[in-house]
Amino acid sequence: MISRIDLRGDALPEGRALRDLLPRADFDVSAALEKVRPICEAVHHRGDAALIDFAERFDGVRLESVRVPAEALHKALAELEPAVRAALEESIRRARLVHREQRRTPHTTRVVPGGSVTEKWVPVDRVGLYAPGGRSVYPSSVIMNVVPAQEAGVESVALASPPQAEFGGLPHPTVLAACALLGVDEVYAAGGATAVAMFAYGTESCPPANMVTGPGNIWVAAAKRYFTGKIGIDTEAGPTEIAILADGTADPVHVASDLISQAEHDPLAAAVLVTDSPDLADAVDKELETQVAATKHVEDRVRPALTGKQSAIVLVDGVDEGLRVVDAYGAEHLEIQTADAAAVAGRVRNAGAVFVGPWAPVSLGDYVAGSNHVLPTGGCACHSSGLSVQSFLRGIHIVDYTKDALADVAHHVVTLAEAEDLPAHGAAVKARFGWKVPQGK
Repeated sequence: MISRIDLRGDALPEGRALRDLLPRADFDVSAALEKVRPICEAVHHRGDAALIDFAERFDGVRLESVRVPAEALHKALAELEPAVRAALEESIRRARLVHREQRRTPHTTRVVPGGSVTEKWVPVDRVGLYAPGGRSVYPSSVIMNVVPAQEAGVESVALASPPQAEFGGLPHPTVLAACALLGVDEVYAAGGATAVAMFAYGTESCPPANMVTGPGNIWVAAAKRYFTGKIGIDTEAGPTEIAILADGTADPVHVASDLISQAEHDPLAAAVLVTDSPDLADAVDKELETQVAATKHVEDRVRPALTGKQSAIVLVDGVDEGLRVVDAYGAEHLEIQTADAAAVAGRVRNAGAVFVGPWAPVSLGDYVAGSNHVLPTGGCACHSSGLSVQSFLRGIHIVDYTKDALADVAHHVVTLAEAEDLPAHGAAVKARFGWKVPQGK
């Protein structure tokens, strides 16, 4: 069912050469960019009317209004199944515990007597958050976006999710209920690139946002790229992925079930096992056949994902070599199922989130671990982080120098200004001292 890549025997290559040996889904954001451009510009020029037309075209429903009425939020929460409500409330509670600890406090550095630099942290004024629809419903993504924004102190939080024909053009009621639980009352029935454009440009019903975050399909990623530089974004999220580094101590039942858990998201989802145990590889292969036959979404998601070019079992000579492979891969989700898993996990450098040992599956992190599940994909974990409170904060330096402190360093400012052929920079300092530069110490 799942292909194999054998990297045993020879020395592993370095850098990109190693990354090029590893499986990855085709995800051409550049090609999608040209298709979303006219959609985004239609929203720019026609506002809500364009959103309504695109909802009819893409989602099969004619909206009366893009803004979700408050009574729909209250109704969704009132009708929410009690067990689901309890699970969402626990997810929110744990997420707040973790994200509250990420808050930043101002810090002042006394550089010299009379000269200091203070760094303060200021939240963005307004964010537009996106919760995907389509194949599944994601109230968990509502939590993962809203909680860090709220804990950062963002004053204006809006959320968009695709309209659903079966719910009269409203987003899924569980998404609406999650918004109600979090106190988010500004919600829009808009999906994909149209939602990103709505937040970027603003429309009659939706003021523009400073930043857009949240996972989504290739059209969401392309729209984020289109607006990079105009608004802040979190990341261009691609298809979800799991990598598992495992040795012979791992339970093949656990490994197979975790690979399937990511494969059920999308036919482009990546499921990668890296192991030094051929026996484990064989056992996982056998277990996949059994478990896939018993799961849901087999033909439209699970089987295409597991048999696609983005998924594989990678054989290596040892755990050290396996670490090099998973670091080169830079997985969105990385499970460590080895002997002394905590020590091995401590050596990982590139991953969106790391799950340690047999009792921390990715699905725990998806819902109630307290961690955030909006994570970098496509190898971007080598340079990017998952969504956090920090994502919504801006660091601002406040420079405060007395006359004596400036005088002490004025000659260095003038020297560097002249070295860069920017004499007016130096003149701005000279003017403060009657054009005679103090020599300082």
